Amino acid sequence: MDSSSFVPQSVHCFAYFSHRTMIHNFKKEGKIVPSEITVKLLQQAMQQSDNKRFIIDGFPRNEENRAAFENIVKIKPEFVLFFDCPEVELTRRILNRNQGRVDDNIETIGKRLKVYFESTLPVINYYNSKGKVQKIDAQRSVDEVFEDVKSVFAKFKPVARVDSTK
Repeated sequence: MDSSSFVPQSVHCFAYFSHRTMIHNFKKEGKIVPSEITVKLLQQAMQQSDNKRFIIDGFPRNEENRAAFENIVKIKPEFVLFFDCPEVELTRRILNRNQGRVDDNIETIGKRLKVYFESTLPVINYYNSKGKVQKIDAQRSVDEVFEDVKSVFAKFKPVARVDSTK
């Protein structure tokens, strides 16, 4: 996952476009986008939605992200999905996805994995200590992983949607 993957495709906000070049450069270097920008984009997308629950992909990426999100948005996750996959398999999959992304090269993948182990894994460990982590063995087939993900979501009660037509 890259540092901008959390930006919902349906949210086309001025804030994202005004920071696009900077986000692109951070992505290219395998670095994490500053928390202030990330949290503001997430908060804006969440406020514009009628949904009360959100899947935020690839965030928080570090302790600063986690603290900023919880302090600014005032939300703590109900659970955290952790897709556990060996480094060798991750690298193979990224190199084989053929999406033409600027960060799909061995040098940037190495940088991203270094950032992951130094910055993101401690956040996973933090949420694990709070009993929030739902671990998925992601080196299996897509269908098997999907079944595990469905079973995690089935554990949590759905929230009634807001009817915006009334």
